Amino acid sequence: MGTLGMTGWAKCMALGFAGWAVTGTALGQAPAHLTIDPASAISNGDNAWMLVSAALVLMMSGPGLALFYGGLVRKKNILGTMMQTFAMMAVITILWAVVTYSLSFGEGNAFIGSFKYMFLHGVPLTPIHDYAPTIPGQTFMVYQMMFAIITPALITGAFAERMKFSAMLVFLILWSIIVYAPMAHMVWGFGGLLNASLGGKIPCLDFAGGTVVHVTSGVSALVTALYIGKRVGYPKKPMPPHSVVLSFIGACLLWVGWFGFNAGSALSAGSLATSAFVATHMGAAAAAIGWLAAEWIRNGKPSALGGISGAVAGLVAITPASGFVTPMGAIWIGLAAGIFCFFMVVKVKNIFGYDDSLDAFGVHGAGGTLGAILTGLFANSGINPILGAGKATGFFEGNHGQVVNQLIGVALAWGISIVGTLVILFVVDKLIGLRVSEDDEREGLDLTQHGEEGYDFDAA
Repeated sequence: MGTLGMTGWAKCMALGFAGWAVTGTALGQAPAHLTIDPASAISNGDNAWMLVSAALVLMMSGPGLALFYGGLVRKKNILGTMMQTFAMMAVITILWAVVTYSLSFGEGNAFIGSFKYMFLHGVPLTPIHDYAPTIPGQTFMVYQMMFAIITPALITGAFAERMKFSAMLVFLILWSIIVYAPMAHMVWGFGGLLNASLGGKIPCLDFAGGTVVHVTSGVSALVTALYIGKRVGYPKKPMPPHSVVLSFIGACLLWVGWFGFNAGSALSAGSLATSAFVATHMGAAAAAIGWLAAEWIRNGKPSALGGISGAVAGLVAITPASGFVTPMGAIWIGLAAGIFCFFMVVKVKNIFGYDDSLDAFGVHGAGGTLGAILTGLFANSGINPILGAGKATGFFEGNHGQVVNQLIGVALAWGISIVGTLVILFVVDKLIGLRVSEDDEREGLDLTQHGEEGYDFDAA
């Protein structure tokens, strides 16, 4: 996959997210049904790359995100914060196996999948051709699982230091079913409304999760921060990160893991994976420079925290575009993301006064939205002819309507995230309550929620 003119048992055109391919139908038309291919179609090289990519994406959650978020909170909340990400690694795995994989990738309607693969029934060790023709269906399933794990974990940055562990579990389980699964199906699932590679009515380009992962998590983070309210003492009491060193290590792990996130989304070890790998790195580097330059101009000094925040913002923004843009296009997207997300975190949050503790919205919501829109501008058919051979892909190439499709995809992601998150928060709040008590918040989540401390300086 990822190259043109392949021969053999099938002739595939690299299409959209994860190198999905359509065979036996005209480009832009969905096949009549999902096709299971024989085991002989498996490429050991592609399968090896995808298993490594799955591990890289899991590394983004733990240790990457756990360290990144853990270092940004006060030391009394480090374990509580890291446990939220770790809990997603366990809980969402089982939820994915039971129902959310099926709702995301089972044959359903334009908005949601089906119960076809509940309890992983029928997920084969042979390829599901219309999703990934050269790797086992279970490899595709476990790779997609890693996206489902990190997405709700990203939201925890918005309510860090003040939500009950029990409420967090219920909230994010329901969120994964009500918000994530429908959005994943619409963009990537067979028959999905926004699926650009399998005949969606509104083809929205999202190679590796700009709308599905970052817009949904970022917007839901903002809604949660507004609903649950500010931390005790915010903004009058200073609440600086207790260890930028931990966050620095976490951010570097995220950068490395992101190659599995984006380049792995080619679902093959071919040239499309190479293109996505290069674009990912270029976008992250340009965004780090953009953020640091803006911070240097504003504050007189470039900070380590600013540098790593900019890199993550660039990784977020390049995610939907990574399989569609040239290296120079990726640099422009990254540079814009670094400056824009800096403005959202430093200016916009202060203007409106919301307490998005770890800037989940300012980086993921804002960066994901910008990246999804810019994908429509910079997408290039020379990188990925997803709309058909000889057809323009992005605005600058002549397909001016693609920006409209991107805006529709973003609007749907915002809408389902706002409505779904508000409903879930209201229900969970009424049933068990969302926030810890004020006394517990002052003492810290480590002791009050888990009965332990991250640091014991008095120990022998």
